[in-house]
Amino acid sequence: MHRPHARSRLKKKSDMDQLKVQSRPGQRSSPSSTNTPAKPKCKPARSTVLIIIASIAIALGLLIVCCSILLPGRNRRVSLRYSVVIDGGSSGTRVHVFGFRIESGKPVFDFGEKNYASMKLSPGLSSYADNPDGASVSVAELVEFAKGRVPKGMLKKSDIRLMATAGMRLLEMPVQEQILQVTRSVLRSSGFKFREEWASVISGSDEGMYAWVVANHALGSLGGDPLQTKGIVELGGASAQVTFVSSELVPREFSRTISYGNVSYSLYSHSFLHLGQDSAHEKLWESLHNSAANSTGEGIVTDPCTPKGYKPDKNSHKDSSGLVAEESRFTSSLQAAGNFSKCRSATFAMLQEGKEKCAYKHCSIGATFTPKLQGSFLATENFVHTSKFFGLGEKDWLTEMILAGKRFCGDDWLKLKVKHPTFKDESLLRYCFSSAYIVSMLHDSLGFALDDQRIGFADKAGEDIPLDWALGAFILNTATTTSDYSGKSRKIPDLSNVASYKT
Repeated sequence: MHRPHARSRLKKKSDMDQLKVQSRPGQRSSPSSTNTPAKPKCKPARSTVLIIIASIAIALGLLIVCCSILLPGRNRRVSLRYSVVIDGGSSGTRVHVFGFRIESGKPVFDFGEKNYASMKLSPGLSSYADNPDGASVSVAELVEFAKGRVPKGMLKKSDIRLMATAGMRLLEMPVQEQILQVTRSVLRSSGFKFREEWASVISGSDEGMYAWVVANHALGSLGGDPLQTKGIVELGGASAQVTFVSSELVPREFSRTISYGNVSYSLYSHSFLHLGQDSAHEKLWESLHNSAANSTGEGIVTDPCTPKGYKPDKNSHKDSSGLVAEESRFTSSLQAAGNFSKCRSATFAMLQEGKEKCAYKHCSIGATFTPKLQGSFLATENFVHTSKFFGLGEKDWLTEMILAGKRFCGDDWLKLKVKHPTFKDESLLRYCFSSAYIVSMLHDSLGFALDDQRIGFADKAGEDIPLDWALGAFILNTATTTSDYSGKSRKIPDLSNVASYKT
């Protein structure tokens, strides 16, 4: 009687056990199970989720990459700044327009064509000594050039400075100030950011220091070992500058100290006023003229630095430096002789004038202290112009200068004019003097050997950065107005705090 009930209970229990087996988590069912079709439905769902997650990750990655590329460029455009420096030199006035960007509060310099431009007008500011108001015309033209390269919206934020050099230093202080007041009036109304003290006559030592800064910036040696830096010898129109790192104890009037990053540089820097190429040439002419004027009888005074056959124009003329060359300097007692060796002796004697009054251990030029030459050097400005005129190479160029000078000085003036038809007389005339003067200054006076590999001539360095002192002034002035300065450029990877120098 009880067996049917037993079978019923067994059947229910079997059904329950089957349900329990099917509902156990993680339990794999047999292929014959009635629930097997439900399991594959989960696999496509998981794959879809994974694909969605991967797609989002890729999209985010691409977004980050795009931002890293686009945003820095945008920041560079927003932080682009401009600065203008006007160099009031003896032979002309040149404006320099600089564009630079700020990255993380640090200036990054690039002196390529996109971010640097310049223009020069002659004559120099010093030529307006008798007419100070006349200086406004050339300065105004240079300002317009600068304004054409700076966005209008950036003018008020862009500083403009005028720094006059040796030509102005030769003038009396009241005359200097009159010319400066005229330039200040132009700069004040230019639309640029300007302060009265930003138009000034700088010292020769500062000029040399600025030239040293840009040369070593271009070469990538600024911020590194002082003994690996390059010295600078400049030959301008009215003055010559010598600047280099010296380990000697230098008298204070010749000393400059620059702190660049964590490195301190002790510089010897001096400007030899009146000993620039044009001033020295004029000085020699005046000396010869005075000797000829004082000669008696039929005594003839020769000019060894002027090619024979030269005859001046009837009218007085003024060359690009503003120096007047008068016909009267050639009298019946003064004769162009064209002799390199004698010209070299005459220029050397001029460079050594007053040496007997030297109060120091060593004086190379006149009575001016000069420490022992240390390191390698670059000769710039007129050293370069004369070397390029003669087509000299970098190797043994001082020896080659002597040979080229002898050929030029010994040639007839009329033949020289035929060989160089594009040159004005006053420009062509100076190369006899210049070749001899360069050898007298570098070899006979400063002591560079004729085959010395420590000195070469150059007007650009690094990645074609012009070796113009105004670029050095821009670098230091930017350093003083920019916080957390690093001084990065195309040549210098990482420097900091170049804002200070002292005498």
